[in-house]
Amino acid sequence: MGKVLIIGAGGVGSVVAHKCAQARDVFSDITLASRTLEKCEKIAAGLPRPIRTARVDADDSARTAALIYRVKPDLVINVALPYQDLSIMDACLETGVRYMDTANYEPPEEAAFSYKWQWAYRERFRRAGLTALLGCGFDPGVTNIFCAHALKHHFDEIFTIDIMDCNAGVHGHLFATNFNPEINIREVSARGKFWEDGEWKETEPLSVHETFDFPQIGDREMYLMYHEELESLVKHVPGLRRIRFWMTFSQEYLTHLRVLKNVGMTRIDPVSFQGCEIVPLQFLKALLPDPASLAANYRGKTNIGCMIEGVKGGKRRKYYIYNVCDHESAYREVGAQAISYTTGVPAMIGAKMLVTGRWTGAGVFNVEQFDPDPFMADLPHYGLPWTEVFLD
Repeated sequence: MGKVLIIGAGGVGSVVAHKCAQARDVFSDITLASRTLEKCEKIAAGLPRPIRTARVDADDSARTAALIYRVKPDLVINVALPYQDLSIMDACLETGVRYMDTANYEPPEEAAFSYKWQWAYRERFRRAGLTALLGCGFDPGVTNIFCAHALKHHFDEIFTIDIMDCNAGVHGHLFATNFNPEINIREVSARGKFWEDGEWKETEPLSVHETFDFPQIGDREMYLMYHEELESLVKHVPGLRRIRFWMTFSQEYLTHLRVLKNVGMTRIDPVSFQGCEIVPLQFLKALLPDPASLAANYRGKTNIGCMIEGVKGGKRRKYYIYNVCDHESAYREVGAQAISYTTGVPAMIGAKMLVTGRWTGAGVFNVEQFDPDPFMADLPHYGLPWTEVFLD
């Protein structure tokens, strides 16, 4: 039985709190903390058992450490903003507590999706005898585990990986983002990047696209993007020749995004307005719907998976593994849409792996560096069944 401190009370934080509360045999004590205490209290009121709540400014490492000292958790689950990863990692090092998150650090002033800042903590966590687990959501997270599972059980060598993320849900808004608008739009607006033949190659944003027939959804146009799991899988899948990440978007979404970019609303640098300095993207975020508010009216499904090619026993093999999640089912269970659900459930499972001792080690790790078997076994048990198909 483990004590956890969850930092972040957005859509994903709500799912993590719900799933940890459901796992009574794993998590004996749960504290949910956020800058806005009222959000924590609202989530706590809807859980199947009592949890503690607290206010914390995760940008402030000293205050975060003070909360950790007071709560005395076995693990900190960081589902706050990616900008806050390093300050929370610093607080965990100061207090001697294990750390995990679902998204890599990103500096506020630059749309740079890289693990380099967090990997730089590896030796400090190793010397402290602590585990820091990075990127334990769905993508990154489950997609990395899918690749580790494939390498362990179905391939001698993996040559190519295509990670494909499709959201076919409809929420009724002309334009909205499924998670934090600022993070989402920075991610989508960035140049595409993929690994091939030993080097990174870049593309213009959303300029490369293909049609794919997603199971239980049908044909959708998917666009090549850069995503952080590519960076870690390149290091941890030996012999990899190419890896790409794809995400689907509707034409309506892309049209809105193009217009917003053309008029400067996606800029992340400050501009002067009536004597004040504002960041246009942060102002846009304030105007858009809160992603958590989309859940009640969301209809449709997501499909996220990996298409993998390589060899087994000297023979070429093509393999597809994926999960389908229904927005309405997620809302009925935990009051969240499927995007939050598919990120929050793996975070809880990763926390379970750490507090039960199934995953151990001193240092900073990505999920594919651990044994995928217990994690894969837990996915369907906690609401994310997976399907694997051999296409050779």
